[in-house]
Amino acid sequence: MNCLAHLLLVPDDEDLLLGNFIGDFVRNRHLNLYPERIRQGILLHRRIDFFTDHHPLVREGVALLRPAHGKYAGVVWDVLSDALLSHHWAQFCDTPLREFTVQMYQVLERRLDDLPPVLQRRLPSMITNDWLMQYQYESGIAFTLLQLQKIVSRPEFLENGLESLREHYEALSQQFVVFFPEAMAHVAALRAGRSRGVNTDF
Repeated sequence: MNCLAHLLLVPDDEDLLLGNFIGDFVRNRHLNLYPERIRQGILLHRRIDFFTDHHPLVREGVALLRPAHGKYAGVVWDVLSDALLSHHWAQFCDTPLREFTVQMYQVLERRLDDLPPVLQRRLPSMITNDWLMQYQYESGIAFTLLQLQKIVSRPEFLENGLESLREHYEALSQQFVVFFPEAMAHVAALRAGRSRGVNTDF
């Protein structure tokens, strides 16, 4: 899943949220540079990604995208998942999307010094261009995919992502609205297990 989804999965614990947000940007050898609760958030991010990557409905969605996007079908699914989340937002969160995104920007600005350097540099643009809100629009999806094309080895596989969303929207949407509540329940179970003292990986 992409950044909007990761933020929504742990909105009530700032340190855990921060770790979950930066999870893709922290290598194992740098984990000990972070306080324990942020470190737990980073590891939680990885548990969420593992759950997502192995979920049957996600695999079905990725399979739909693979003919057009090859080995980057999972990357395209990640981006489209935030689009689908924004389209179905009211099913998963009582706070309006605009209010939620403003709250997230405030947290990230306040905790700027705790972000990895690459995210410290990106955050002003993220806020100015309102990245979290843009996933609901085709222009925002296109922008995200264009940015990703600049950093991958086979950028051609990320072309036509919007066309894939249009072509498979109904199937991907039906899959997502079943999958995401299960992801939310999975995260809640992981957190409850830790609060009861059960050994976990985050």
